[in-house]
Order: sequence, then C-alpha cells, then structure tokens
Amino acid sequence: MARWRPRRTLKLTAHLRDGVAPVPLWKREPQEGLSRTLEERWTTLQRHCADQSSHLRLGRLIHRLTHHDPGVQESALAELELATQLIRAGVRVRFLPESQARTADLECHLGRERFFVEVTAMVGSATRRRLPLRGIAKNAEQGEEEDRGVILIHRILARIHQKAKQLADYCDPVMLHISIPRADLQSGRQARPKAIWMDVKALAGAVTVLLTGLRHLSAVSIALWDVEPLPSKAGTRLANVELIERTRHQRTHPRVRLLIQNPCAAVLFGERQADMLTEML
Repeated sequence: MARWRPRRTLKLTAHLRDGVAPVPLWKREPQEGLSRTLEERWTTLQRHCADQSSHLRLGRLIHRLTHHDPGVQESALAELELATQLIRAGVRVRFLPESQARTADLECHLGRERFFVEVTAMVGSATRRRLPLRGIAKNAEQGEEEDRGVILIHRILARIHQKAKQLADYCDPVMLHISIPRADLQSGRQARPKAIWMDVKALAGAVTVLLTGLRHLSAVSIALWDVEPLPSKAGTRLANVELIERTRHQRTHPRVRLLIQNPCAAVLFGERQADMLTEML
C-alpha cells in the first residue's frame, strides 16, 4: 500500500453575502460559462466519486476551469479529461485529498488492483507564454536555431524528473500523465503559430532512458495536442511504448498519445491494467 504520513486536509468553503453560512464547495453545482461537454464530464465525476475528499477536489476543479490563468485552466482540464476516461474504462476513481505534502492526484482501482496517477499540464509561466515560439540560438554567427521539437523534448524530460520526486513514497504502480496543450494557447495569440515538428520516437526513447533511473515510476502517459510528428527514419519499435497518431483535423483529440512503461520499474502494471491504459489511447 502507499506510504505517507497523515496530512491535514484543507477545508474549502464558498462564502456567501449577507451573513449567510458558507456552503461547502462539494455541494455546489457547476458554474455558468462551462461548455456542455465539461459540465457532463464534471457531473459524471461527481456521480461516480462519492467520497467527500473527491467532492472537495471537484469543487475546486470548477473554479480552476474558469480561472483567468491558462496554466490553472489546462491543469484542471487535464485532470477532468483523464479521470473521465478512466471511469469510462471501468476504473473506480477517487481524488486524493490536497495536503501540504505533494502527492498523486488520483487513486484508482481496477478490480482488486490499485494504482495511482499524477496529472500535470505543461503550459509554462506567463512570461514564457509572451515570448516568441522560436528555437534557441545555437550558433549566433550563422543564425542557427535549435529545433523547437528538441526543446520541447527537453522540457518534457525535465517535468518528468521534477514530478517524480513527489511520487517516491508509493508502493503501488504509479503513472505520471502529462498534457501539452495547443500551441496557440501557450503562445497567448489568436492566430495559430508555426507548428512544432517532433520526432516522437526520439521522445519515447529519451523518456525510456530517463525512467530506468526512476524505478518508482511505473509509466508515463503523454498527450501532445499540437505537434506534427516527423516521418520515422527507422522501423524499430520499443516494446514498452504504445503510440497513437491522429490527423491534424481531429482537434477534439490530442495529435499524439504515448504510453511509456518503465522497463525497470520496482512495481509494474498488471496485464489487465496495462491493457486498459493502452485502450485509453
């Protein structure tokens, strides 16, 4: 079972005017301004996640979905989407209480097997989003720039290494899910910026190598919403990697989804769990 010290759960309330007693967030209805799809997903989670800690997190999720900061919005959206997908795949999902110590976001049960999921979205700081989406100068005299796809791969590896630190105390399988939103949202522009071309097989190989030193992480799932996969230069395929590419016209789904299992994990996903995660791609 997971190991961590008991932490104090935050008490979340929404204060009303005219001296009326505060109403717990988990009892509130979805706020106006959400799309019908988001409301349906939120209602699905509220119905299936019956415990109080989940309802508290769902109350905060509503506020994050309508937040002015794109980073907060995308993080909440990634949690909402993945939790809904897991429920549709037959998984019992519980949102873990927020605490002073960083823990995973979701506790999941598939049959008698348990695993944990941490969800994160890579949007970047407001300062970074205002910068032009160009490559980093590699040779100033010749005007060369490092490929933006390579830069994004480095950022993904850095995020995996950062997030892995908060997941070291779990004894059950743990998956880190990373969502990279559309580039037009990250740039803060109305017009769609130049596409990011990426060698997704190189990304899968780099993540696999990194995971060999992070044995407490069982797998990493990556959703790339707005990249252009480069044509594969080799016919080799890593046995621990599942990869799905969709056309650029399917804007309601990520362009690329990857499931990268850790071949050196201390605790591996069971066959049933692995099949379920693969089908979710």
